[in-house]
Amino acid sequence: MIHDIWNVFLYKPLINALAFLVSVIPGGDIGLSVIILTILVKLLLFPFSQKSIKNQAAMTMLAPEIDKIKKSGASKEEQARLTFELYKKHKTNPFSGCLLVLIQIPIIFALYYVFFKGIAFDGSLLYSFIHIPTETNMIFLGFIDLGAKSLLLALLAGVSQYLQAHFMPKPTVSATPGGSFQESFTKSMQMQMKYVFPILITWIAYSISGAVALYWITSNIFSVGQQIYVNRTEKKVLDKEVEVLISKK
Repeated sequence: MIHDIWNVFLYKPLINALAFLVSVIPGGDIGLSVIILTILVKLLLFPFSQKSIKNQAAMTMLAPEIDKIKKSGASKEEQARLTFELYKKHKTNPFSGCLLVLIQIPIIFALYYVFFKGIAFDGSLLYSFIHIPTETNMIFLGFIDLGAKSLLLALLAGVSQYLQAHFMPKPTVSATPGGSFQESFTKSMQMQMKYVFPILITWIAYSISGAVALYWITSNIFSVGQQIYVNRTEKKVLDKEVEVLISKK
């Protein structure tokens, strides 16, 4: 049942989209097809990821205010009420980001699986109106074989993963000595995402194929651009709110 759902709604549409792109791109360039398909999927998920990034950025910017509520001396019930009102005012939900990420994971994993299995088009998986490409070119940029391991692309995948983690909103550390377990855990996860995960991605990309590495590079560069855009727009919103607060004093 799960396998059928996976094939019908995730894997088959993506492998057919890739076959179509290879058929229409001059020379059957697999590299360009991988890049275009990855960008198309990221654009499809854009509304979900955009809202998730905005929510994450908003949570980071609201952290100092939440810290003030915690140190106000109010009861736990009053702290919860004030925190809820703060979230409501800024239209932020600390749990919505998790749901949005969960929606994206199966699609992103299916796209990864398309490249993980290798670029080989099985006629039984293609729709009747999609034909097996008559020409495929696995050599990207004239010298990188996407069907084989590529150290260059694997390293670039790791670097792009580091940049994505670098531009993510940083968790605000509480001024309270020692901090809470949640803050320590968040900081630890942030460090692992920034330094450990890029190494893991480099190893995975090199272990499988250049196509997987190219997928990671394209996906990460798109995410970095999206993150920079959200960071700048959210900062403008915050600056306006600060100006309003100052004017009222």
